[in-house]
Amino acid sequence: MLVSDFDYHLPPKLIAQEPLADRAASRLLHLQQATGEWHDRGFRDFPGLLRADDLLVLNNTRVFPARLFGHRSGARAQAVSRQNPAAGEFLQGKVEVLLSRQLSSEPEVWKCLVHPGRKIGLGERLWFGSDRELQAEVIGRGSFGERTIRFHPVPDFFAAVDRLGHVPLPPYIDRPDQAEDRERYQTVYARERGSVAAPTAGLHFTPEIFERIRNRGIETTEITLHVGLGTFQPVHSEEVEQHQLHREWYSISPQAATQLNAALEAKRRVVAVGTTTVRTLEYSAGLTGGARVQAGSGEAGLFIYPGYQFRVVGALLTNFHLPKSTLLMLVCAFAGRERVLAAYRHAVAQHYRFYSYGDCMFVE
Repeated sequence: MLVSDFDYHLPPKLIAQEPLADRAASRLLHLQQATGEWHDRGFRDFPGLLRADDLLVLNNTRVFPARLFGHRSGARAQAVSRQNPAAGEFLQGKVEVLLSRQLSSEPEVWKCLVHPGRKIGLGERLWFGSDRELQAEVIGRGSFGERTIRFHPVPDFFAAVDRLGHVPLPPYIDRPDQAEDRERYQTVYARERGSVAAPTAGLHFTPEIFERIRNRGIETTEITLHVGLGTFQPVHSEEVEQHQLHREWYSISPQAATQLNAALEAKRRVVAVGTTTVRTLEYSAGLTGGARVQAGSGEAGLFIYPGYQFRVVGALLTNFHLPKSTLLMLVCAFAGRERVLAAYRHAVAQHYRFYSYGDCMFVE
């Protein structure tokens, strides 16, 4: 299966650069996979599209300001500094680091993306903050700008990151992050810190929308998946099957597993809010070998593309995704490639807003 089979044309002007003032004012494209028909709606219609016995599943991960801007000092400068401490350590240039996955907390060791990727080698030191509040050393090197870095101990690491870090807006949002992004690039139900990208299908929900869902008696539950590097890394292979998805930390509580399994046993529909929720539920079901979800935590690395047989998810709320991306492949696996791409062409023609701060699609 070719990655190019999941391409489509998107005029750059349709990429949403700013969020709407009203989260729930987004448009919603309702796609019925059985017939391939679609209907143009608004997100405020969403509670009415749910069935009374649905189980709505949300990813409660919280984005943290994971983008750090600082300086680097090369291995040669470090050697000079060690031989002659009075010479100091010379800063060689600016560096951008996107923290993606915490490997340990004592010491703080992180997987990350760095820029400029080719120039930053093993042993280099990185400095963040005007008073070098955070310092780190590169201890591992991967492909496509990936590095492993170890931070020097500080009294409160995350407090320092909160002060120095920036909201990791996706690269297609062509502007610096703003103060309001700290709240707006976050779902209203975000709780568990750990993501470098928002589960964007959840950005449309408001307390008023949840009240309408509760008033219909619809059950909800929450799981956690911390979105990592997979969101930012493009597919570099020509064939879909050759791509390896980054693993991401997830957790499913005993209560959520009980709710999910009760719904599945009663043949009630499980509605996933976002592709991150889909990946978590389907990965967990794969561990059991059947249509049941297992409580627990770990690292999920399930790559879903056409041909996959869904065990848990019966309907999906999702934003519009990049061409040739793993997220678009997942949606195509759920609803059919031709149906999804036809719906995307309609969304382009109707000037829907695309990507993280854009509109959404409900597939059932």
